[in-house]
Amino acid sequence: MRSDDFYMHRALDQARQGLAAGEVPVGAVVVDAAGEILGAGFNAPVGEHDPSSHAEIRALRDAGARLGNYRLDGCTLYVTVEPCLMCTGAIIHARLARLVYGAAEPRSGMVESKANLFAQPWFNHRVEVQGGVLASRASRLLRDFFATRREGPSSG
Repeated sequence: MRSDDFYMHRALDQARQGLAAGEVPVGAVVVDAAGEILGAGFNAPVGEHDPSSHAEIRALRDAGARLGNYRLDGCTLYVTVEPCLMCTGAIIHARLARLVYGAAEPRSGMVESKANLFAQPWFNHRVEVQGGVLASRASRLLRDFFATRREGPSSG
């Protein structure tokens, strides 16, 4: 089995695709228990005109379509940034075994930053969570993206 770092690099590749498309650079991949990447996605709410088109959701949809099942038992989701409320719900409903994420998301993260939804007793499924994997690389992508947006187009 390859390391968490290996799969997080694949998620970072997805984030860079999102960046190239003008989206907030967040990427995700779904990996099965044998180590095969089943699904991948990057943020695309702007391009797809869809507020649910987050990297996690797109990767889950991709993996579900490939398996012919929305339940992704035994799979791990690697995502470059701590998931939001919507994505956390989807992760739980997909019955993922694990979530591995990179950078914390202080404004809307639902694993450590604003709340820990995975620890709530009312959910009938538990997801193992590991954060901080290649966090500095994921953070740098986001920082650079938002710094460029704040600067705006150069006047020349």
